[in-house]
Amino acid sequence: MSREGDRTGGGASATLAPGAILAVRGNVVDARFDAGLPPRGRMLRAGPAPGVVLEVQSHLDPHRVRCIALQPTRRLGRGMPVADSGGPLTIPVGEGLLGRMLDVFGEPVDGLGPLEAERRWPIHRSPPSLAERTTADEIFETGIKAIDLLAPLERGGKAGMFGGAGVGKTVLINELIHNMAQAYAGVSLFCGIGERLREAEDMYRAMAEAGVLEKTVLIYGQMNEPPGARFRVGHAALSIAEHFRDVARRDVLLLIDNIFRFVQSGTEVSGLMGRIPSRVGYQPTLASELAELEERICSARGASITSVQAVYVPADDLTDPAATHIFAHLSASIVLSRQRASQGLYPAIDPLQTDSKMLNPGVVGERHYRVAQAVRATLAEYEELKDIIAMLGLEELSREDRATVSRARRLERFLTQPFFTTGQFTGKGGRRVARDDTLDGCARILADEFADLPERALYMIGTVEEARDDEARDGEAGDGDVTEGAHGERTDA
Repeated sequence: MSREGDRTGGGASATLAPGAILAVRGNVVDARFDAGLPPRGRMLRAGPAPGVVLEVQSHLDPHRVRCIALQPTRRLGRGMPVADSGGPLTIPVGEGLLGRMLDVFGEPVDGLGPLEAERRWPIHRSPPSLAERTTADEIFETGIKAIDLLAPLERGGKAGMFGGAGVGKTVLINELIHNMAQAYAGVSLFCGIGERLREAEDMYRAMAEAGVLEKTVLIYGQMNEPPGARFRVGHAALSIAEHFRDVARRDVLLLIDNIFRFVQSGTEVSGLMGRIPSRVGYQPTLASELAELEERICSARGASITSVQAVYVPADDLTDPAATHIFAHLSASIVLSRQRASQGLYPAIDPLQTDSKMLNPGVVGERHYRVAQAVRATLAEYEELKDIIAMLGLEELSREDRATVSRARRLERFLTQPFFTTGQFTGKGGRRVARDDTLDGCARILADEFADLPERALYMIGTVEEARDDEARDGEAGDGDVTEGAHGERTDA
């Protein structure tokens, strides 16, 4: 059998019920079976051997099924044979996948030869029962100041990074991989849904250079692939993660870029299937399809799956139905701001919209909670003062308000951070900052300990001690190196 014939496994040679193609509409194929219909979720093969992979989506009548194609349908035509594989689409699992890059069928795409996996699991699996699930109030430290302070991640939880195009979601995912994979004892699994080919290549090379590839699995449903492949690659990644969790008993860090592309591919599939669209054109089954994927991400006895998901927000609108449905499944929400990105405040995390269910005194401790609330209150007060500053100028504020503005602007700059993954572009070496160092730096800024330093001294540093070390260099620039910002406040040039 050819390599393409081996791609899906699951007994492709065992033809159970022959059928024939009735119609091909883009990536939707209707087929007729006279000897009994294959169930929903069954994998079929259509056309000349090895055949185009189809998945049964619905039963139209006692003899017809409607399927979604996971491969291009260019070579299919009416009347061609359709073979029932006898099972669902499966994916190879196990230790043999570590260090490899796969597609939705489990086919290696890294040019390193065949996989050494001996087992295959179906991509559709039920989540653990409530009795089998476990929860733990344990923080997953990232080394990124703004995240560890304002949106601490839950070990075994789900975190989402929301933002429009070009605000830094993928860069932040790359930095999380760099920071967490090296210090992480478990397995890292990267799932690219609707990714560009260039981004997949960059990710693979970055992981190889960071030395974390040998304990990482990468699986992609590329942007140029049919919507059926993009719609199912997330389920394939979950089956791999569940095998490491349930069989190997290893913690899994699952990074998904971009979960919105899963919703988008579902919209394409729904439209091709002829379903009436719901609000803003999304599929009527949006909530159930998203829950089917998200509810499989959880902790079971002995091991956990921790997920960080990039979420594209159409037109920067957080009320978009896709964004609001994804919000409901997350324990931490990291919102990226286009305005902060335009000011050069990277990572462009919005401190007022970013939040985490773990940010309470019983989990992170009383000190962390108090410092985070004080930082958020200071930045919120500064946000309210911006209109007054724009109309009347900073000099018209009271002494207390000017002190608040000074603290807020220094906090904004301290929460920026040079990344390891962007060092080649910025010329700055990356910094990984411990949570205690972040809390210490914010507390000292709130206490006006750095009021004598120019704001720029706190920009793009790691720990707060670096501001004192660089005081002489930054003092030469001084507060004179400023321009008027969009709200009339001063910003670093």
